[in-house]
Amino acid sequence: MSDDARETLDHVEQQEREIVLPRFDLADAWALGSRMRAAALEAGLPIVIGITFGEARVFHTALPGSSADNDGWLDRKTRVARRYGRSSYGVGLSFRAAGKEFDTEARLDTSLYAAHGGVFPVSIAGVGVVGTVGVSGLPQAQDHAFVVEHLRAYSAELAG
Repeated sequence: MSDDARETLDHVEQQEREIVLPRFDLADAWALGSRMRAAALEAGLPIVIGITFGEARVFHTALPGSSADNDGWLDRKTRVARRYGRSSYGVGLSFRAAGKEFDTEARLDTSLYAAHGGVFPVSIAGVGVVGTVGVSGLPQAQDHAFVVEHLRAYSAELAG
């Protein structure tokens, strides 16, 4: 693994440890999703945005330029984040750091699971992972960065 790849993985793992919300409910999902949608519209991003709470999809929107393919990617990345309890980007980077390929060595159906960036777990302090926030439509590092930016800002706001 190159030094740049190791640095990226370390950075993502740090984000996974740091971004923990004090609470998260359906109203929070709507507020966060709405903010993400407004920011993506303003930037002209061709993405879909999805938020889950437990097994339920509680927020979803598709912006101009996105397609049903983006929905498929979002679903596959969401399954990875749920299964591993960490970001879909972090899972993919971890496999590569170990010299493995997720698509072959995770032994999961690749039509259902994708370890590509863009979905981040929603963790509550003292509780653990309760859902996911994700996007699809940009290159994976950009999908991941967009989610992290908005989840981090929302977390800071909730913490007051």
